[in-house]
Amino acid sequence: MLSAADKTRAVERADTAAIELVAPAGDMRKLDFAFEYGADAVYLAGKTFGMRAACKNFDYDDLKAASLAAHSRHKKFYVTLNIFPYDEDLDGVDEYIDYLQSLHVDGVIISDLGLMRRVLKTHANLPVHVSTQANVLNSDTARFYADMGVKRIVLARELSLTQIRRIRDGLPDSVALEAFVHGAMCISYSGRCLLSGYLAGRSANRGECNQTCRMFFTPEKTAEALEFVEDDGTYIFGGNDLNMIEHVKELSDAGVSAFKIEGRVKSEYYVACIVNAYRNAIDCVRRGESVPSAYVAETAKAPNRGFNTGFYYGQPKHDAQSKPFCEFCGVVVHDTPDGAVVEMRNRFKTGEELEVLSPSNKFLNMRIVVPTMRDEDGETLTDAKRVCAKVLLCGVRLPEMSILRRLPKSAE
Repeated sequence: MLSAADKTRAVERADTAAIELVAPAGDMRKLDFAFEYGADAVYLAGKTFGMRAACKNFDYDDLKAASLAAHSRHKKFYVTLNIFPYDEDLDGVDEYIDYLQSLHVDGVIISDLGLMRRVLKTHANLPVHVSTQANVLNSDTARFYADMGVKRIVLARELSLTQIRRIRDGLPDSVALEAFVHGAMCISYSGRCLLSGYLAGRSANRGECNQTCRMFFTPEKTAEALEFVEDDGTYIFGGNDLNMIEHVKELSDAGVSAFKIEGRVKSEYYVACIVNAYRNAIDCVRRGESVPSAYVAETAKAPNRGFNTGFYYGQPKHDAQSKPFCEFCGVVVHDTPDGAVVEMRNRFKTGEELEVLSPSNKFLNMRIVVPTMRDEDGETLTDAKRVCAKVLLCGVRLPEMSILRRLPKSAE
């Protein structure tokens, strides 16, 4: 018979088992990588109404393919309608929502109250998720949305775990809480930024952000002295990336049941690396284990600007330095009896050591020495340097969608 403490731990592990890992999908290729590396769900955008116009995104045929790809794997997919629209932006929105409902989309993510009301009123079978940009920061606001009929609230990024726990306690069980756990942190309040619109004429609030805040700036000569100390320039606005991989249990205990990774504009390598790390971390916590340092270290192998824990433990503390990350060298597109066929991303040579990132933990962090290679014409190759070319690694067998990466010098 279980003791009271054992029962408590069992309940906590059951809660953790219910965590949904939600990954970014900027296009179909990234969607496939997200699912292959362990995501339970993806979020994506159509060609309109989404906050990431810089992505390839999904046209009607792509959305249909995404629905099939997700549901055939018993996974979920959510579509963003999270711009702040003017009246003219809403032309065609009803037809678009009709189409999404016909695909059995698992939820639409919305910021604008009017658009939210429209969907809830006319499409009762289409679950509505409140976007982080609606900046839900308190229990009253959360209950307001719950009373409207929403199924999930993506919390504002400015909340602590204590504040999240209070919001959770005031909501019915029918409403889930989602929070960001990893990725770039916008400098503006809940992502409502005017910088890109002001400097580049591209409104971040209507899906066109050019990420001005993450650019490298150098000073102009003026009458007043202005000293920049990092190689004559600096990332003036860019904060560290959020990283909560060591705090999965605390987030779950606070009532967060969906863990969201930022990065629809990032590469398939970034998606695979971060999804894989959090998948394994969540599974470890579900088994009552601590998160191994190897999975924590994985998060630093993807491009980053240093890490902190956001507002979850109070005011963010900033680490000025990026962590050295791996170079994405290629992805396995076929595994043949003669070896793995790799589609190139960055140059590598015979005799060089590369590390493997794989959907199968059997191959994770395995290192290989690049063997003799053959190009698409069957010619022997010792230096692979043509981006997107396919090369055969003679005698090396790796699962499809495995990734080859070059470790930073400090990690070799």
